[in-house]
Amino acid sequence: MRSDQNKSNHKLGTGLKSRQVTMISIGGVIGAGLFVGSSNAIATAGPAVLVSYLIAAVIVVLVMQMLGEMATARPDTGSFSSYADQAMGRWAGFSIGWLYWWFYVLVIAIEAIVAGNILGDWLGLPHWLTAFAITSVLILCNSLSVGSFGTLEYWLSLFKVVSIVGFIVFGVVAIFGLMPGSSTSGIANLYANGGFAPNGNAAIVAALLTAMFSFQGSEVVTIAAAESRDPKANIKKAIRAVVWRLGLFYLGSMFVVVCLIPWNAPGLAQGSYQAVLNAMNIPYASGIMSIVVLVAVTSCLNSAIYTASRMAYSLATRGDAPEAVSRTNRQGVPLVAVALTSVAALAALLANYLLPAQVFQFLLATSGALALLMYLVIAITQLCMRRKLVAMGKRLEVRMWLFPWLTLLTIAFIVGIFAVMAIFPGQRAELLSTLGLTAFLVVVGVLLQKSQPALSARRNAMQVDDGAIA
Repeated sequence: MRSDQNKSNHKLGTGLKSRQVTMISIGGVIGAGLFVGSSNAIATAGPAVLVSYLIAAVIVVLVMQMLGEMATARPDTGSFSSYADQAMGRWAGFSIGWLYWWFYVLVIAIEAIVAGNILGDWLGLPHWLTAFAITSVLILCNSLSVGSFGTLEYWLSLFKVVSIVGFIVFGVVAIFGLMPGSSTSGIANLYANGGFAPNGNAAIVAALLTAMFSFQGSEVVTIAAAESRDPKANIKKAIRAVVWRLGLFYLGSMFVVVCLIPWNAPGLAQGSYQAVLNAMNIPYASGIMSIVVLVAVTSCLNSAIYTASRMAYSLATRGDAPEAVSRTNRQGVPLVAVALTSVAALAALLANYLLPAQVFQFLLATSGALALLMYLVIAITQLCMRRKLVAMGKRLEVRMWLFPWLTLLTIAFIVGIFAVMAIFPGQRAELLSTLGLTAFLVVVGVLLQKSQPALSARRNAMQVDDGAIA
């Protein structure tokens, strides 16, 4: 039993302000994948990519509603990993928690590579040097206090939001033919060049996979809210914002792109946003997009360090990582968790520059389907958790719509996407690699659950205490 002093050394801070949590939730899904990577989805499905993103947005909204139901019942920095632990057992929380941590370790490396390339080109320095430099700066920011992270992330997210809103506004003006000097206008590209779905319905499904992965990051708000003064209120506010932010940022921007640029235009290879800016004859379009992408990847990198460290901290508090990882300093920052995450991310980054490219590609493949797996775990967890909460007489502040039918439909749909991934050769390797790592962690989790029955039994004892599940 820890003393009161030891307990205080294992508590996170509450330095995140409500406006910071809200902005983190809004900016969480705006990354380089939207500004650049969406061009691949457009090239795959044509204008019908709008259908792909609409379906993906609906699924994410449903999943976030499920997560919101659990997160308002028990705000926890471990988020869905903690809820899976409580609803299904230690093996579930252990495996999805470490998978999620590993995913964000790789996100740190990926975003650092992109940022390093941009900065290296600007400054005339080696890319590896600028990649390690920007990562080190953000690690330092995350080590100071959660308020430092929140302040930086607030301004980075605000810049992204302003950028995308500005893009949509200029795009709509161009669609109506009111943009001076623009070489494109109207909506003819929606049905020209082979029609709305030039590559057929199968291409819509293929683009759906890209769209689903693009929305990764929505769940971060349930992790961050646990370090604010009013977690429940902030989570509820963020869940309400999910619908309009997905509609505005993704569907709105994709609509502008497919209206103004032919889906098979060679310029899309440079990035969908840059192609539109070039078509509208916006001066210095390439430089503008480099700045926007740099800010976007810096934000994702900053958020990834935070998210992975908090998941490691949560795992440690539950006995699924060394106890030292759960220790915090006077500012409530889990410095050991930040250090563990940083060392792993820098090692992955080093692998990219020193080892053959196939090694880093293999590491990426191990997390290729994790976004979908996370959504599936959240849905299954909510299905189990709701019944336990109702049996306890718990009043839910956020409720999943049409339970259990929409939850079951979401589960079936995600399983169907996994089946599609198994069919497409380009997705099969990522699916198998992710499932292989998942199977390994599940086995380890089951063995831990059996080898420490007292701890597992204590964790499975769910009680309502002060409006939360203990």
